[in-house]
Amino acid sequence: MAELSPTDLQKALKGMDYPTDKQHLVERARSNHADEKIVRTLDGLKESRFDGPNEVQKAVFNQ
Repeated sequence: MAELSPTDLQKALKGMDYPTDKQHLVERARSNHADEKIVRTLDGLKESRFDGPNEVQKAVFNQ
């Protein structure tokens, strides 16, 4: 996988309930069979709590 796209991130987090924490994002991505790069990116986020998908997108793409 070359670059992480917003679409890839949405697919990885499909079915996620918010608010949530970083660990649940990682678990959801794994259960959705996301690429390991997405899982590592989510696991490496500085923020630990997210109120919605927009916050996740900001954290991932504005690092």
